[in-house]
Amino acid sequence: MLKTITIPERTRNIVLAVAVAAFAAMLTAFYVSNYKRHVQQDQQNVPVLVAKRKIDTGTPGREAVSKGLAAVETLPRRSVVTGSFSSVEQLQGLVAAEDVYPGEQVTARRFRPLEERGVRSKLDGNLRAIEVAGTRHDLLAGTLKEGDHTDVVANFKLESTGAGSNFSFTRLILRDILVLRAPSGGDDSAVGGSDEAKVQLALTDSQAQKLYFADKNGEWALTLRPVNNSADSPESVETLWTTLRDGLRESKIRKAFFGAAIAR
Repeated sequence: MLKTITIPERTRNIVLAVAVAAFAAMLTAFYVSNYKRHVQQDQQNVPVLVAKRKIDTGTPGREAVSKGLAAVETLPRRSVVTGSFSSVEQLQGLVAAEDVYPGEQVTARRFRPLEERGVRSKLDGNLRAIEVAGTRHDLLAGTLKEGDHTDVVANFKLESTGAGSNFSFTRLILRDILVLRAPSGGDDSAVGGSDEAKVQLALTDSQAQKLYFADKNGEWALTLRPVNNSADSPESVETLWTTLRDGLRESKIRKAFFGAAIAR
C-alpha cells in the first residue's frame, strides 16, 4: 500500500520561490543576451552607397558611377537608412528621381527604374525630344507607332531675285529618327474636321535644328522605315530638272526641251 508524502507548506513555498527565481534569471539572461547581440549588430559596420558629390535629378545610375558621384562607405548598421544601396552595381538601370547631396545615402527612394520616367528614359547624351505638328497624312497618322523609326523628307523653294523665278529642291534631311509619341487617331480626319496631328520625335540637338528650319521654311513629311533590314540610298537632291531627266537618254531630253527638229 502506497503512502502519501506530505510536503510541508513552508518547504513548498521555498521550492516555488526558487523555481520562480530561476525562471526570472533565465528570462533576464535571455534579454541581456539579445540586447548585447542587438547592440553588437547595430555597432557592426556594413557597406553603404553614399553620394560624394551632388547627383542631379535625371542622372542615370551608370553615369553617377562612372563619374564617381557615389561610392561605397562602411557605416554602423544603426546609421543605415531604410532602402539604402550597398553597391554601385545596384544603380545600373536606375535614374535619379530627386537631387542627392554630398554625404547623403543613396536610397531606392531617390533612384527609380528608367521605365518610370516615360519619354525621359529614352533620352540620353545629345538626344532631345521635339514635338511638331503637321497634316495627318504627312505624319502617317494611323500607321506610325511609338518606337517606329522614320526619315524626314523636306521641300524648299529658293527665290531667285535676279531671274525673277523660283526653284524647288527636295531631299531627305534626317534619317532613322525614333518616334517617342505617335500621332493619335486612325486614318480618318479628327473630330470636327481638323486634319492636324502631332508627333514627338527623338533628335540630336543638331537634327532638331534641321527639323525646326524645315518646319518654319519649307514643307516636310515623314516616311516609315522598315523594321528589319533597313538600308539607305546615297544622298541626293531632287529638282525639277533631275526629276524630269532621270532615266531618259540624251536624245529624249533634247526632244522634250528643244523639239523634234533637233533631236537625234
